[in-house]
Amino acid sequence: QVQLVVPMAVVFGPGSVPRDLPRPLPFRDVQEMEISVNLRSSVTSRYEMRYRSTTGQEEAALAAATAREADAALYPLQDTTLGSLTMYVVPETSSLLPQGINVYVGKHRSALVRAVGSLAALQARLREVAQVMSFTAGSIAAALSDRVPDGRLSPDARRNLKSSLGYEITFSLLNPDPKSHTVDWDIEGAVNRYVKPVLDKLSLVANFSVDSQILYYAVLGVTPRYDKESSSFLLSAHSLPHVINPVEARLGSSAASLYPVLNFLLYVPERSHSPLYIQDKDGAPVSTNAFHSPRWGGIMVYNVEAPASPQASLPLHVDVDVARVMEVFLAQLRLLFGLSREEVPPEFLLECPGNEGLADWELDHLLWAHTVENIATVSTTLTSLAQLLDKIGNIVIKDDVASEVYRAVASVQSAVTKLSLGHLHAAFQASKEAVTSSERAFFDPSLLHLLYFPDDQKFAIYIPLFLPMAVPILLSLAKIVRETRLRKKEPTKMD
Repeated sequence: QVQLVVPMAVVFGPGSVPRDLPRPLPFRDVQEMEISVNLRSSVTSRYEMRYRSTTGQEEAALAAATAREADAALYPLQDTTLGSLTMYVVPETSSLLPQGINVYVGKHRSALVRAVGSLAALQARLREVAQVMSFTAGSIAAALSDRVPDGRLSPDARRNLKSSLGYEITFSLLNPDPKSHTVDWDIEGAVNRYVKPVLDKLSLVANFSVDSQILYYAVLGVTPRYDKESSSFLLSAHSLPHVINPVEARLGSSAASLYPVLNFLLYVPERSHSPLYIQDKDGAPVSTNAFHSPRWGGIMVYNVEAPASPQASLPLHVDVDVARVMEVFLAQLRLLFGLSREEVPPEFLLECPGNEGLADWELDHLLWAHTVENIATVSTTLTSLAQLLDKIGNIVIKDDVASEVYRAVASVQSAVTKLSLGHLHAAFQASKEAVTSSERAFFDPSLLHLLYFPDDQKFAIYIPLFLPMAVPILLSLAKIVRETRLRKKEPTKMD
């Protein structure tokens, strides 16, 4: 049973304190909610709220002209511990929040919340904000998708990448027609400028490696349809799944990889199929001219402008606008990690994270989900290992394998304890150590040769060796038994 504890500071600005407070400020309160996983297990979420008034510095910060300026001024004054949240309650008439906006979620771990009349209504709003900034029942169900019944999972629950100790990101430029196009892209500069800040932020979650490649004569494998009205070629939504397999055979990056590979492909259409546009399910053109595949990556079609004169010499030189391309790829990367912002209520205003690609609270959102998923993974791995070893009676378990199992159990118990104390970072690190130890124990080389040598395989190996010798021996024994019986039946001669 896992308990997720979120430490929350609720700070009341001047004129925002509800009249029905049970006791004078400061005081503490706890709210619990149970997230059911399956019939046997559940996850408890516990919000430990500390209510207090603003300090002089916080009041000065809240007097800023805009919510963005207030968020920047409040950042040095708040608790920046991973997993903790700070809610600043401002009066109903405050001009910090725009008209129709009741909640402003900043780039860090704080939010500005418009006050409401009663404490109960305020607590309901605070709980809604806390779920957006930490975890929801849906994000926990997605993390435990292997244990949740299929009927209770949302269609997007299996879109997110599974938790891993590392990920490999491959950017590929596909040029199927090098006779017509010479394509250049400054991928190294683009990665340093746009991708590196995001991966630096995500380095807490996992290790990342980035590589790139250019593939010539690599076609999509699906013939696009020509549209006379727009004088262009179209790829419909139902044909997009058939695009990936032929291309993936050329990528070759996942063959020797220990970690999941995220593929981001930039496809420059051949001259005979230009311009090429992607359509959605309703037949409308996709604005980004790109699509993504869950747990795999994304593909963007980059059209090249036709030359002004038909006599232009080939191949045409094309410089890729990497800013436009990276904008699409980073949006797809967020989708793959489950950082979509589509589920936010309309009265919520979320600050753009800027160059870093994700806000501090979004990083916490990932850590909550991955910690829970790691704990479940370790539980499954160790249970499978125990069941497997029970079936093989003559297996020898070395001391180092046993110590890895003990280390995994101790680490996962530590992770559960840290979660119940609200120490997210320590819990995540312990869960990573538990995954590493359990995988080492399960795939230890000393177990592998016996793991796949059960009793039925021994019979299959030894019977062909002993059966040819056993047949004449058994026939001889049968003949001896038959002769002995005949002798007993013969009457003995009497003198």
